[in-house]
Amino acid sequence: MQLEGSCHCGAVSFSLTSAHPYPYQRCYCSICRKTQGGGGYAINIAGDAASLKVHGRKHISIYHARLKEEGDKRARRSTAERHFCSVCGSGLWVFSPEWPDLVHPFASVIDTALPVPPEYTHVMLGSKASWVEVQTQPADRQCDVWPEESIAQWHERLGLSR
Repeated sequence: MQLEGSCHCGAVSFSLTSAHPYPYQRCYCSICRKTQGGGGYAINIAGDAASLKVHGRKHISIYHARLKEEGDKRARRSTAERHFCSVCGSGLWVFSPEWPDLVHPFASVIDTALPVPPEYTHVMLGSKASWVEVQTQPADRQCDVWPEESIAQWHERLGLSR
């Protein structure tokens, strides 16, 4: 599926292809919540990194989250690159060098009509904010950390790969 996306102010727009476009995975971690998720979570989808075309690249800033595991004395810098519009602050996508073939745009900045998922996976619930009420449906999965199932596997299990 061809996806088009943009920031709020229009300084940055982009396109990419996605074989796995369903916005089903809600992440409640503190990084997503604080950098992207006004409702207490963020949703990103998987796209083909080689297909990413960007207009307004000069307006993009990159943030590397600071990660500190329990018991660590110091935080370390995440290798994941969170791309934002430097003009309006819209979160655009995440790229991680550990998965160089993928880019993960935030569903909230995709302008193309996305398909409605038949079920959701709620991830990183162990670090959700206390004020967040998780809205689940009977078929939804809930994970304290990450699920065993990847975005591609979820789409394949439900016969939704494009």
